Amino acid sequence: MRRKVTVVGAGNVGATAAMRLVEKELADVALIDILDGVPAGKALDLMEAAPIEKHDSKILGITADYGQAKDSDIVIITAGIPRKPGMSRDDLLTTNMGIMRSVVQEIAAVAPKAVLIIVSNPLDAMCHVAFDASGFPKNRVLGMAGVLDSARFRAFIAMELDVSVENVNAFVLGGHGDTMVPLPRYSTVAGIPITELMPRERLDSLVDRTRNGGAEIVGLLKTGSAYYAPASAAVEMAEAILKDKKKILPCAVYLEGEYGIQNLFIGVPVKLGKNGMEEIIEITLSDEEQKALLHSADAVQKLVEDMQRLSG
Repeated sequence: MRRKVTVVGAGNVGATAAMRLVEKELADVALIDILDGVPAGKALDLMEAAPIEKHDSKILGITADYGQAKDSDIVIITAGIPRKPGMSRDDLLTTNMGIMRSVVQEIAAVAPKAVLIIVSNPLDAMCHVAFDASGFPKNRVLGMAGVLDSARFRAFIAMELDVSVENVNAFVLGGHGDTMVPLPRYSTVAGIPITELMPRERLDSLVDRTRNGGAEIVGLLKTGSAYYAPASAAVEMAEAILKDKKKILPCAVYLEGEYGIQNLFIGVPVKLGKNGMEEIIEITLSDEEQKALLHSADAVQKLVEDMQRLSG
């Protein structure tokens, strides 16, 4: 029996994640959206590509019927709206909180053993909503941010040094936003620290570009945001869980004292396996790095407090 992954949200990120999942033959996929016909149309298009791409994974597109998510191993949630002209930050937060809470309650009822991978923004805050709405243990609620941010950092390092991306490893911790914490000291090319391969000013430039990676793409696209890399990041997490890889990836998880952070979802390195998050890896940070991580946590805490204010 094949594994099953449900993707909620058939927009660019969700549809691309569904495509990557079936092309890698990781699982059969249920693609759910509220828009009538859209998930079914995208699913049919992907199934018609299967003879060319040579995979036998199935994908089913469904409009607003969460019963089709029954017994999913993993649920990737991309649902939510982007901020629109004239929309306040509070309006966006209120709307996406409502969407996330509704989706997660539906999912928890039919797939109570699933691992949730949250992609919707503002990501760290949406993880809190999913955690509360699902009642799941913390090992089964994960946020996709660090994998994406680290991939961007790795891509920029490879471009700068003209080396294969396969040689580059990098870590980005913290919240998903402009307070994220890239860690050059822990970033290497074929095992060589990047601090030995480029001058400080170029390194600082890459760190800044990583922090603004999403905004850079929005600026270029004009009418949309990134979706290929976010989808790949979510699927890398799903693959590590489905295959019980014990892979160490930076993900947003619920901390209870680790790194000096209490009761907050924040991006840190974790081991992913069949049980979801199986271990939080605590690495030694310099005073400067720890200060930056706590600053990032403060920004996430402010979002959580805003949600509590808007809910109450």
